[in-house]
Parts: sequence; C-alpha cells; structure tokens
Amino acid sequence: MLNNLPDAWDLEADVVALGSGIGGLSAAITAADLGASAIVVERSEQVGGVTALSMGEVWVAGNHHADALGIEDSPESGLRYLQRLSMGYGSDAAILNMVVHAREALRYFEDRIGLKMEVIRDCPDYFYKATNDAVAEGRMLECLPFPGASLGEWQAKTRLSPQMPYGLTHADMFKAGGTANMLKWDFQLMGDRLTRDERCLGPGLAAYFVKGAIDRNIPMLTGASAEELIADGEKVVGVRVRKGDADLFIRANKAVVVAVSSYERNQEYNQTISRQLELGSMVFSGIDGSNYRLAGPLGARTASVPDITSLGFTVPGEEDEEGCPLWRSALPVIGQPHTIVVNRAGHRFGNEAFYRSFYYKVDAIEGSDQTHPNFPCWVVIDSQVHEKYPFGAIVPGQDWPEGLGVQADTIGELADRMGVDRDGLEETIARFNSNADAGVDPDFGRGTHPWSVWMCGDPFHKPNPNLGSLVKAPFYAVELKRMGGTAITSSGLLTDQHSRVMGWDDKPIAGLYAAGNSVARMETGAVMQSGISNARGMTYGWLAARHACGNASPLLAEEAARLGL
Repeated sequence: MLNNLPDAWDLEADVVALGSGIGGLSAAITAADLGASAIVVERSEQVGGVTALSMGEVWVAGNHHADALGIEDSPESGLRYLQRLSMGYGSDAAILNMVVHAREALRYFEDRIGLKMEVIRDCPDYFYKATNDAVAEGRMLECLPFPGASLGEWQAKTRLSPQMPYGLTHADMFKAGGTANMLKWDFQLMGDRLTRDERCLGPGLAAYFVKGAIDRNIPMLTGASAEELIADGEKVVGVRVRKGDADLFIRANKAVVVAVSSYERNQEYNQTISRQLELGSMVFSGIDGSNYRLAGPLGARTASVPDITSLGFTVPGEEDEEGCPLWRSALPVIGQPHTIVVNRAGHRFGNEAFYRSFYYKVDAIEGSDQTHPNFPCWVVIDSQVHEKYPFGAIVPGQDWPEGLGVQADTIGELADRMGVDRDGLEETIARFNSNADAGVDPDFGRGTHPWSVWMCGDPFHKPNPNLGSLVKAPFYAVELKRMGGTAITSSGLLTDQHSRVMGWDDKPIAGLYAAGNSVARMETGAVMQSGISNARGMTYGWLAARHACGNASPLLAEEAARLGL
C-alpha cells in the first residue's frame, strides 16, 4: 500500500465520490442520509455524467412497480435470466448481489430523494421468448418527467443530451409507433416540456439524483479532475484533485468511491484493455480511464467480460459540446424496414434488428487471411426510408446532407460508388426483397425478437415490422464506423458485494470503493441488457456508502442462503 500523505488537507469529508453520474451521486446521497459528510468531485463543468447521456432505463427484476400492475416476476427469475445469458463469464455472486439489491436501492431512492419511476409498458427483455426467465414487460423502468427549474443554480450545470429526445418519455414515443415513427410523435407535448425544462430519459434520471445532492447540501466540485488517490500505508484516505492551476487535497475519513465511468474516449485503452479499434463515442472526453489510473497504483484487480462493438455514424456539420463530430447510434436505424447492412462483398452478415447478435459479427476475424470480413460495412436504404423514417437527426422530407455517404439510381451504381462487389450487392438485395415481402428472414431471423420490434421496428408496417424491400430509387449507402456503447466497456475494477475494490491478493483495498461503469460487469458476463448500467450505478453507489458508513446490507447472505447458493 502506498504512503503518499500530503503535508496538509484543503478539504475534508467522510465519503468522497469521484464522478457525478448516478453511481457517485447515489453514494454521496446515501452517506449523507447515514449522517456522514460527502463531497462529489466532477471532472467536467457539468454534473450528471454519462447517466444524462443514456436512455434513462433502469432494469430491476421483481420490482414493486411491476407487482402493482399484476406483472408476474421475481428476483429469482431475474437471477436465472442473467445466469443463463452470462454464459459463465459472469459471477453468480455478483449476479445475485445485483438482483437482490437493485430493487432495495430503487425503493430507497424513491423514498428518500423523490425519484419517480414507472414501468415502460410493453417493453420486453432482450431475450423474451428465447429463455423462460425473460419477461414481456415489467423490468424496464423509466423516470417521470423531472422539473429542471427545481435545480436552481444547478439547472444550467446539469447535463443534457444532444442525442436523446429528452422532452418525451419512452411511453410517449412508443405509443406513437416508436423511434421509426418520429413524425407521429406529439411534438406539441415535446415543445411544452422543453419550454418548461421538464426532463425525461437519461437527463431526467440524472437530474433526480443531482437534486437529491442539492437538497442535502452536498458540495459538488466541477472542473475538478481526480489525479491521484492518497493512502497512509494501510488504507485510502483521500484524493489529489486538480482544479484550474491548483492541486486540492481532499481527505476522505471513511471512503473514496470511484465512479468516473470507463475509458471509452481513450483509444489506447480501447485497443489494449478491450479489443476495440478506432472507436467513435457518444460520450464526452473525460471518460478516458481514470478508474484504472487512480486505482491501479494501489494494486486494484481488474476483470473483463466478452467485448462487443457497436456501430454509428456522423452527419457532416453536427458537433458535440466540445466541438467534435456528434456520433449517432446506428441501432435505431439499421433494424427499420427497407434497410440492410452489408460488407465489402455486398453481403448481409447478421440480424440487423438485434444488436446482441449482429454487433458480435462486426469484429469477426477470418484466420485464413487475417482480415475482418465484415468491416468496413455500410447501411443501405432506399427512398422509402428517407420518406418515412428518421435517419439519425435527418427527418423525412429533409434534404439529404451533402457528404453523408453516397447515393445512386440503381443498386449497381450504388455498389460501384460504395466500392463493394456489384454482383454481391445486387444478389443480396434481390434475395432480401423477396423474403421481406413475405415477412421472413430465413438467413438471419430478423424480425423474430419482440425486443427488435420495440426498439427499431415500425409496428404499422406489415407483414413484419423489421422487414421491408429496397425497391425505390434513389438508393443511399452510409459507411458505419465502430462506436462505443455509451461508456459500457468490457473491463473494469473488480469489486466485492459491498462495492469494495479488490486487490490482486483477493482482499479488499481498505477505504476504496467503486460504482457504475468503473466496475467490471461480472453481473452480466457475456450479456448486455438495457437498463442494467443505470441500475448497477444506483445500486453499487448505495452499497458502497452503506458499508463505508457502518451500515452494510445483510440481504446478500440471507438471499444466498435461501436460494442455496
């Protein structure tokens, strides 16, 4: 253990939370409720973290909202769901810890900070109908609109999202036909909410927790970068923070909670800690691996689960708050009717409407010649898409932006301009069209997952919401790039049931905890399910503060004994 004590401390708190997303804020709020003092340290100038950039879903098995609606579910079923799909890459103890405590943490924050949540109706688990323990609805929750004006002076300093339509809830969007049917959304309602600054989705969820910190007078230091953890030879006792041109030494009497998300904006870490190459990202530049740099010198153990590449694109002229190209996820686009994705051979290579299957194939390596046969790849659409569906921020009727991909009046011409095999693309589209007209995809099963319909399908399109032929010129193609998963990476710090960071000696590092995407995804293993990232941030921050303040939860041991684990 290091011994790098400073000559003097500038600030002091019982719990110092690094990061102002749901993980850091849940830890600080819980500590304050237990009578401890807390400080939140945020590297950027805004609070809310990656939570505010998310869709705001929170996945909780056996939650009380589902029960109130008469939806049958249980923590045991949620446990089996994750165990089955983790494929042995996760940890049964971590899965149980998550499932048992997520619903308790949910109740806690609803009771203590006024968090208002509801079931996203008709939103199935990813693998509904593929495994008996998946549910048709009930586990996916979202917040009710949050009044931004209640944040006071923090209103403008609480992060919004340039990608998410945060003036509407999931319920608002999907009762109008989902993401494919943007033109049917209630834009009057959206405008009214934006005018009143009523925040939904990720910005709303983050704001609830920011308000919880404000109400407890918890200091939130923005523009303050945690540079080094401080130890006394036996335990972590503080952190060195860089704010402006000065170093601040903040003493932590009970704990430092590392909740700085992951390393998605650090290309070297993407390549070496994960196996991601040239990764675009929807998150801000501060998400660059501080969890590793801070905890590594103390001997923190890391863990990794199977990686997955996402896909995205940028529209010429769109920029984020830092002046960088604004990345758009391809997920809501590529599963719509009249759309396919092809490789350089002009061939489809997976189920575009179910990213858990499709994205694994992007980085497949052909060992015989050491190539990626499916990358680069292109999304191909016809004019029906441009007339009916959004393509990122491009809405139907809007001029196609100059410089966004290529277009042509025939499939052959399009292939030539893309640089893919002409015969391959023509044959692929002819076969796809014939099957799409019949509403089937015998090659990859597109349109068979209920979640695909909910996420990216057009429920008004028959006979299959995810399938439609490409027949109307002009045709368009946009090259897709590798993109991160909104800071959901394959690797992170290994923690125990109390969110204590573990060392390579398999012992917890005294005084050091972690939450959110800073933590290795041992409760998911090989699977990902929307809503789990926000749930684990909320839950692990809560567990960390409880243990640090001498109020550790006994539920895990009780449930493990009851279930015979």
